[in-house]
Amino acid sequence: MKHSKILTAALAGALTVSLGFMAIAQDNPHEAREALMKQNGGIMRSAGGLTGPEAIAAAETLVANFTTLPTLFPEGSGEGTDALPAIWENLDAFNGIFAKAKGGAEAALAAATAGDATAYADALKVIGGTCGECHATYRAQ
Repeated sequence: MKHSKILTAALAGALTVSLGFMAIAQDNPHEAREALMKQNGGIMRSAGGLTGPEAIAAAETLVANFTTLPTLFPEGSGEGTDALPAIWENLDAFNGIFAKAKGGAEAALAAATAGDATAYADALKVIGGTCGECHATYRAQ
């Protein structure tokens, strides 16, 4: 029950983010990417306990977010944020981390759809690893 409430809140947040996302992304890519990353963090905190439609919905949101995130780092959007200049100096490597995370999210979606709890858990580990890798390399601590 606790996981359902967390997921419901995360999905409600997804709807809220989606409704105003395009305007925010154009005007302030930092706000937009921060919102998606916070949403991803919330999903990841509860995702390990999800099954069935809840796990599928969580994975779908992660796939969508990891598809969008690389577009939210235009040149010059790091000033005044925790984003390090290394992002734009190594943009291909940076985007490669998002690609790996998206692959993990797609694997989680496939596993959740198939009801394969082991593969789902393994995919979540891949996603979590990419989050840690990115923050360690590209975010001021």
